[in-house]
Amino acid sequence: MSDDRLIRRCQQGDRRAFDDLLNANYDLIYRIAYKWCHDPHNAQDIAQQACIKLAHSIRQFKFESKFSSWLYRLVINCAKDFYKSPNQVTPFHAKSQKDEHQPSTAANAEQRQYTQQILEHINQLPADLRDTLVLVFGSGLNHREAAQELKIKESTVSWRIHEARKLLKQTFESTSFSEHSGGAA
Repeated sequence: MSDDRLIRRCQQGDRRAFDDLLNANYDLIYRIAYKWCHDPHNAQDIAQQACIKLAHSIRQFKFESKFSSWLYRLVINCAKDFYKSPNQVTPFHAKSQKDEHQPSTAANAEQRQYTQQILEHINQLPADLRDTLVLVFGSGLNHREAAQELKIKESTVSWRIHEARKLLKQTFESTSFSEHSGGAA
């Protein structure tokens, strides 16, 4: 059964249709949350909040855009709300999660630290630039697809990517960061 048909049934109060819609889209919900925060535990919490919000908001879907675009915005809004809580760390906070089955080496530790620094710098970007980066580089969307998701012009996506790169390059050049990246941003 198509998402559109499931959505129409959900909007009429069909709980089984909602379960089917949720099962069909949960992986997408989780992936969006994870791409935004890069923390599996927080992504699960955000995904749960998004599922609850979806149940309350499904009647607001007007079929004017793709369901995935509408769902993307719903999940991102849940992620932003999640991080507004005073008990939460900032998004893109890369926790050092040691795999119990693989011994950590100095190179792995250095790579994790490097990754954490990159993510912390990305987190400092304005939300519109950060969200655009997540869609293009994290979710693998092209500029046209990202523009559709964000409801902006494709040229705005290109500009945001350019601005984010410029800001990150300035940040990297002002720190010892450029030693690791060879000066590229």
